[in-house]
Amino acid sequence: MLKKILAIVAMLYAAASFAAVDVNKATAAELDAVKGIGPGISSKILDERKKGSFKDWNDFIDRVKGVGDTNAAKFSAEGMTVNGAAFKGAAAAPAAKKEDKKAEAKPAAVAASAAKK
Repeated sequence: MLKKILAIVAMLYAAASFAAVDVNKATAAELDAVKGIGPGISSKILDERKKGSFKDWNDFIDRVKGVGDTNAAKFSAEGMTVNGAAFKGAAAAPAAKKEDKKAEAKPAAVAASAAKK
């Protein structure tokens, strides 16, 4: 019986940790639970939120120092939202990095083969 109760509690905790965290409603602990957000960034978020709710991701990025498009994409991928919306570049950011690396690798390979000739 105790094992079943512990299993249910563990499943509820796991489900809660994957739930979306809205930056306009989250507590400091909920913000800290998002991978990549520590006490420093969460306190900056809460300080800015005292001035008014964040309208959208651009407003969030502009107002919170130390958060740019890359961090916003990471936070969104970890479940953070602004007014219930995910960051629009969240899915595109990792794909763009892979394409950039491939594009950088090709000229280096061409230069290496040209040097051999």
